[in-house]
Amino acid sequence: MIYLEKFTLPTEDEEAGHLRDSGKNQATCYTSRYPFGVFSRREVPELSFQDITVLCGGNGSGKTTILNLIAECVMAGRRSSFNQSSFFEDYVGLCGVELSREYTRRVQSSSRIITSDDVFESLLDLRAQNEAIARRREDLIGEYADARNDTGFQMRSMSDLDRLRKVVDAQRHSPSRYVRDRVMNDIPEKSNGESAFLYFTREIQENGLYLLDEPENSLSPRLQEKLRDFLEESVRFYRCQFVISTHSPFLLAMRGAKVYNLDSVPVQPCRWTELEHIQTYWRFFQERRGELEEKDFSV
Repeated sequence: MIYLEKFTLPTEDEEAGHLRDSGKNQATCYTSRYPFGVFSRREVPELSFQDITVLCGGNGSGKTTILNLIAECVMAGRRSSFNQSSFFEDYVGLCGVELSREYTRRVQSSSRIITSDDVFESLLDLRAQNEAIARRREDLIGEYADARNDTGFQMRSMSDLDRLRKVVDAQRHSPSRYVRDRVMNDIPEKSNGESAFLYFTREIQENGLYLLDEPENSLSPRLQEKLRDFLEESVRFYRCQFVISTHSPFLLAMRGAKVYNLDSVPVQPCRWTELEHIQTYWRFFQERRGELEEKDFSV
């Protein structure tokens, strides 16, 4: 399902005209006008989108910036803050976006930009929760020992009721049972890659436009293949659309994906096999073809 149909960046003349008319053209070395000037001489055409559209380019090519601009234009949800300047909102106002009739308020509410920071912060949250559980467990072990040894406790008022319960439970139960009854089990932690993959499967719902910024980070090749399959199924069965910035050959080669090479001037669609870094991979493996042929990779 295509919700985002077209996106345009301002021309060099439009950028200059806005800065002049707004009185913001007197930037100093301490003032960033980002994203003004990032694309003005790059000849970026009107971008049109398929069910899966991939933005690919080297560091500094503007992949993440375009995703952030699109996210602001379509009012997609986000969790983590992103790099912007006081000029960012002005620049968003100069961008053009064309949405299909299917991009309803319901679709907008489920649409999101998902970045590496989102995934990383979810991993940190999981670890923090487990650390808090571990600290609580240690406190309860000390509480159990104290209550177990309090054999002479006598209840004198209702304010002593909680203490009485602890003493009685400590006398009746083992340390592990006492702690288990009062604290939840650890939240199962997987590897960073497994947790990252599960994060995408949890956050991506049906009927949504999703902007994914280098989702392959932390993922092994096998998990990148699993993510590829999940994204293709989300398009086919769950009416999702994806715009992805990536260097992953597994994601670049997705069925029906439209690939934009942000390193070319002008920026234009291309076959994924024509990308410079894919050619670099190809040369690397070709140069080591003899070593690879010595190994049986059959599954």
